[in-house]
Order: sequence, then C-alpha cells, then structure tokens
Amino acid sequence: MQDLHDAEFKKTNCLNCANCCKTTGPLFTLADIERISKHLRQKPQQFIDQYLRIDEDKDYVLQSVPCSFLDSDNTCFIYDARPKACREFPHTDRKKFQQISDLTLQNVAICPAAFNIIEEMKKKMPL
Repeated sequence: MQDLHDAEFKKTNCLNCANCCKTTGPLFTLADIERISKHLRQKPQQFIDQYLRIDEDKDYVLQSVPCSFLDSDNTCFIYDARPKACREFPHTDRKKFQQISDLTLQNVAICPAAFNIIEEMKKKMPL
C-alpha cells in the first residue's frame, strides 16, 4: 500500500480538490486542540467554544463543514498545526492498512486519490 500511496501522491495535488475539507471534518484530539489553540494564540477552551462541538461518540469535531480553516484557494489557515486526522488523511499509507478498511471505503467516496489507490490495489490482487 505504501508504494501505491506514494505513487498516487506524486501526481495528485490535494489543493485541486480539498473535498475532504469541504465535506467532512476531522476528529480533534486533546493534543490537536492544544497545538492549534497555541498556533492561533487562543486558550484551548476559547478554541473549543469557537470552532468545535462534541459529537454522539463524545469526540471533538468541527461545528460545521466546510472546515473553518479552509481558504478560497483550498489552502489551510492552520496547515502547520492541523489535526492529526488531517495530517494522515486519506490514511492509505498506514502500516496496518487492513485494520481501517471500513474507513478507507468511506474515504474513497470523498478523496479521488484514495479512489485511485484502491483501483490500483484491485489491479494487483490475484483473482
């Protein structure tokens, strides 16, 4: 999977799409909240109150999508401090990729690069 992931992202520019930022929101860990609030020069609770809510799984998520930090040119205002979930998206380079197959199937519908990676994976699988 790592080779397929690397090959795809040599030819894919996420700034041409940003569908992940436009249609879904990441989970925010406490470490993410600390890092981003520091980056924005806010107190963590101020960041939470302004941008986040707690979902039905008791996770911190964005209050709304598209992402509040997405600019009109598809760049991210907080790119250097972005959440771990954003850093790792679409998660197609995970060492234990098979453990997140459900997540990958969801991401294929969102991310053209994930779709292409899975299509290449299918070609390499024996029938």
